Amino acid sequence: KQWYQRRVRGLTREFPLLLQLNKGVILEVGCGVGNTIYPLLEECQNLFIYGCDISPRAIELVKKHDKYEAERVQAFVCDLTDPGDTLIVPPNSVDIVTCIFVLSAVSPEKMTTVLRNIFQVLRPGGHLLFRDYGLYDHAMLRFKPGHKIQDQFYVRQDGTRAFYFSTEDTARIFKEAGFETVVNDYVTRETVNKKENLSVPRIFVQSQFRKPVL
Repeated sequence: KQWYQRRVRGLTREFPLLLQLNKGVILEVGCGVGNTIYPLLEECQNLFIYGCDISPRAIELVKKHDKYEAERVQAFVCDLTDPGDTLIVPPNSVDIVTCIFVLSAVSPEKMTTVLRNIFQVLRPGGHLLFRDYGLYDHAMLRFKPGHKIQDQFYVRQDGTRAFYFSTEDTARIFKEAGFETVVNDYVTRETVNKKENLSVPRIFVQSQFRKPVL
């Protein structure tokens, strides 16, 4: 439980807009098994959260949680890379969307489709909070020959994929999907590997985008 709370405290510290939403609707894209959903609901009592993930097993676990209440949470399976896979979320109804370390797993040619699907459910003036791997991050530089799919896009040993964004990439992709840029910066961190006594430089892109008000 403490790990979950630290995770949410870190998220709300990076994106204070989450705590400013006293009452509203959040969509977490790539919600996994709900490790962010439930601590966030505890922190913010008047929120309703939609959680979607491509994994049926993950969504099953979200729904089995003892705090899953249909009045406050709705979790569902969705493939946002498919333009025909419609979200169950009503159009123009979500105040904030979180997209944290999700878009990097998507093929670059499908990223705009994902963002346009999200754009449809976000209310005018609503925000999308984005964080993902940045260009020249330590993890990117460690890839060995044969793991590169295309520029900035790699496949890991386990078959999962990762795209490493520049701020120019994010500005362009989100603009193509209809968003306005509010904040779009690099964030650097030092990750310490105590076992090997190594300090590893990490680079992320952290951004906030808005759906224009009509």
